[in-house]
Amino acid sequence: MWGLTTSAGLVRAAALLMSIGIGLGSPFSAQAQHDSAVLFRNVRIFDGRNAALSAASNVLVRDRKIEKISTADIAATGQVVDGGGRVLMPGLIDAHWHAMLVRPTPMAALAGDIGYNNLLAASEATATLMRGFTTVRDMGGPSFGLKQAIDEDLVAGPRIYPSGAVITITGGHGDFRQLSDLPRTIGGMLSRMERVGGSMVADSPDEVRVRAREQLMQGASQVKLTAGGGVASPFSPLDVSTFTEPELRAAVEAADNWGTYVVTHAYTPVAIQRSIAAGVKCIEHGHLMDEASAKLIAEKGIWLSTQPFLDLAGAAALGPSEQDKMRQVVAGTDRVYALAKKYKIKTAFGTDVLFSQALAEKQGAMVAALTRWYTPAEALAMATSTNAELLSLSGLRNPYPGKLGVVEEGALADLLLVDGNPLDNIALVEDPAKNFVVIMKGGKIYRNSLAH
Repeated sequence: MWGLTTSAGLVRAAALLMSIGIGLGSPFSAQAQHDSAVLFRNVRIFDGRNAALSAASNVLVRDRKIEKISTADIAATGQVVDGGGRVLMPGLIDAHWHAMLVRPTPMAALAGDIGYNNLLAASEATATLMRGFTTVRDMGGPSFGLKQAIDEDLVAGPRIYPSGAVITITGGHGDFRQLSDLPRTIGGMLSRMERVGGSMVADSPDEVRVRAREQLMQGASQVKLTAGGGVASPFSPLDVSTFTEPELRAAVEAADNWGTYVVTHAYTPVAIQRSIAAGVKCIEHGHLMDEASAKLIAEKGIWLSTQPFLDLAGAAALGPSEQDKMRQVVAGTDRVYALAKKYKIKTAFGTDVLFSQALAEKQGAMVAALTRWYTPAEALAMATSTNAELLSLSGLRNPYPGKLGVVEEGALADLLLVDGNPLDNIALVEDPAKNFVVIMKGGKIYRNSLAH
């Protein structure tokens, strides 16, 4: 896992990135130089909310935002993109991503060279953007340096809403120490996973408070705890409940003092209900929830950020016991979406890809998989404007203030020009290299295949 721990290390990595063509001298940055204005002419707009496309329209982008939308001609100097009647839509948002954990194996993430893992993550960040995902909410890992490099245009990649290290308990989901590391010495040296910022072990309200504040100090836009067992952790049964309510509440209080919120990894009813009692604003996963938990989530206005897990893709990277836990989660997917629809729960979309570049390449296919339960328009709205609404819970800790996930005047200009109509054929998002002919983030064009 994971992150560069010094600014000097980040600078060295940035120099390496540029030397291999991922930084300012890359082909991406050649197209991405900030123009005074970009005019999209003759496009039909999916605005991120409404199920119908607009009439043929023109969209003017200036200074990173959408300045004007009109069916009439717009006079502007700068670059003109002739849409030819294609569909212009918001950039996609993944609400559960792990930017540092997509490509390495579990062993490489834990014990591999930090510099190499950062370069690997930078390469994946560029690939993520080129799949049309212009924003991700990072749900665990030391992505602060990668975010900085992206924001400074050293690396082409999506906007990152970082959580920093996952906070867990001894033996909980996210505790990747070996049994030989036990017993833990209270106040002793941190484990490797903690030193690199992957996850932090906390076994009391006071420890939780410190670890939460450390993530906020580093720039976390939200804080993540694991309230129950998980698939990928070798010593964490899926059914266990981990943090006590006072421990969870300590994190909630710390985040609330910073004007932001806590999310918890929670599959089971006990983990979900305890999280809500402590003041958590968003439940991640929820695949094993029951009817009572779904009712509670709806009544309290809690967010559910869940994933359309439909098969065992990526299981090869896991051990036999972890694969068995994955089967239990996959078996609960239909139920969690059925309950979310039945009780009109505020539901966000994410993918939670771990340890598999091949699975990451199916990121768009997971958006399309939502049509098992939703219309194409509903699925695309979930992956754009609905996810953006969840991101806004960060309040003043929002690293990218402004409207995301929509095509409207004043919104940040994260845009995709699609060769076809995804409202009629959502499978178009499964092949972004072919069908996303223009990819723009923050008013910069990172792909324009129409220009060739």
